[in-house]
Amino acid sequence: MEYVSRVPRPPLDGLIDDLYYLEGAPPYARLTLPASPAAFLIVNLGAPFRVRAGADIETAEYADGCVVTTPTRAFEFGYPLRTRSVGVHFKPWGLAPFLPMPAAELRDRPTTVEQVWGRPATAELRDRLATAEGPHEMLTLLEEELMRRLGHAAGLGLVRHTSRIIAATSGAVAIDDLRLSVGVSSTHLAQRFKEVIGVTPKRFARTYRFAATVLSIKPAEPIDWADLAGGAGYFDQAHFGHEFRAFTGLTPTRYVEVRRRFLREHPGHVLDGWPLPTD
Repeated sequence: MEYVSRVPRPPLDGLIDDLYYLEGAPPYARLTLPASPAAFLIVNLGAPFRVRAGADIETAEYADGCVVTTPTRAFEFGYPLRTRSVGVHFKPWGLAPFLPMPAAELRDRPTTVEQVWGRPATAELRDRLATAEGPHEMLTLLEEELMRRLGHAAGLGLVRHTSRIIAATSGAVAIDDLRLSVGVSSTHLAQRFKEVIGVTPKRFARTYRFAATVLSIKPAEPIDWADLAGGAGYFDQAHFGHEFRAFTGLTPTRYVEVRRRFLREHPGHVLDGWPLPTD
């Protein structure tokens, strides 16, 4: 697959990790994306893809793309034989200035780009992207669109500041200490987090701790699960296993088996790391 990525210019770089272009044959027809402390937007330029946001939700088809706020569960993506898209990996707080509604309204509910930005604007953007000269011009067009749509989100500064503290501690900070440090009530902080990120600070810290722990795993090497769980601050290995199933739908050992399968079948692939093959 071809993958082109770049960091946008200020002020977007304070909201976005990267803009990307993706084209080619997916390594698997279905990929599972575990819960993570981030949001993303995909503008689809190829055949529709399918998303299932949890085992208890029916699969939905997305032709124009989708918008996802901070997920609290694993999402399953079903891809066509070839896929082509441009997208945005937002910082946890970064999607809010581009949404017409509080992020919590979209929690674990992927929505179409059209539902967020409107049908005419989305159709025009997709047409411009589809006729662009190549990936770099496409990313420039996407960046310009984001600059035009950049709005105001109440509480963004507060949430950005406290989210960075959570990130710096890998989710280990006590939320009561966090709200005392910024001088607001727990209710106010929770409300702002739900509006900007889509989840409470406690839930965000929990997701961040899990993601940081899992991304530290080197699947090709032996893993001491008890040591890993203890080092990440989990009560015990059973607690860690419960979090694993909640965020990925897999046990820790099954997760490693799936990661090793990806490494074995597609060494060096641009998607290796967080998406997982779905049996």
